[in-house]
Amino acid sequence: MLTQPTTRVEPASATDLLALVALIGELFAIEKDFNPDPRRQECGLRALLNMRDTAAVYVARGPTGDVVGMVTAQLVISTSEGAPSAWVEDLVVRTEYRRTGVARELTRQILDWARSRGATRAQLVYDLDNDAAIRFYEHTGWSRTHLGVRRQVL
Repeated sequence: MLTQPTTRVEPASATDLLALVALIGELFAIEKDFNPDPRRQECGLRALLNMRDTAAVYVARGPTGDVVGMVTAQLVISTSEGAPSAWVEDLVVRTEYRRTGVARELTRQILDWARSRGATRAQLVYDLDNDAAIRFYEHTGWSRTHLGVRRQVL
């Protein structure tokens, strides 16, 4: 891990929307299943920011307060757990802040948020061709499952 620039992680606010949309654009440039559409991403992020009881958006801020990373989570009820489960999404860190511990801290804080709301499990999906993300998740204790992900556009 490289030397970590001074960062802090905190809940995002509506004033962060433009920076969050830009980060989602960076993430979707990597992921083959999604195409950046800033209008849609802004709508989705705004909705998440307004769902404070069941969703969270966290940001990492650099030394000057600029947004350098983000992660989101939403709670769903898991019938297998008999309790809430957190769907973690949109973990992305600006290139110059990668491998500095920022993603690890974003993940820690979003999982703490989920635990504080009764979640007993967290799960996520990732692009199968994103080797850096796969290594990160393996290194930080995320277990593989035998489940696949499918989608249908409605």
